Amino acid sequence: MSKKITPRGAYPHSKRVGDFIFVSGTSSRRADNSIAGVDIIDEMGTKHLNIETQTREVLQNINTNLMNEGASLEDVVDVTSFLVNMNDFAGYNKTYAEFFNSTTGPTRTTVAVHQLPHPDLVVEIKVIAYKKLT
Repeated sequence: MSKKITPRGAYPHSKRVGDFIFVSGTSSRRADNSIAGVDIIDEMGTKHLNIETQTREVLQNINTNLMNEGASLEDVVDVTSFLVNMNDFAGYNKTYAEFFNSTTGPTRTTVAVHQLPHPDLVVEIKVIAYKKLT
């Protein structure tokens, strides 16, 4: 059984309001508090922060949160993404396209931010999904 990721503050990962599901800003942090996409590249501990790996993990974490609400990424209608460095946009965009397409996918806004809650995080994403209650 995998350990559940807990929020790092006084907020839920997701909140359902009627048929809408709001998912809080989500990172590539794992249940053990390690961060996906942090590659040590030399014996001095130099890190490479991999935007593609982090984006993939973020979207998988969001999907897990949506599944807890009876929904999935297919139900996402709006995405807001926060990048620490817009030079990472191409890798982020490439990985994002593995999950959504431009015709049937959600609307999206991507903004640059000064920093995220941990220095190894390069992307955070929040979404709104729509899934009728059954």
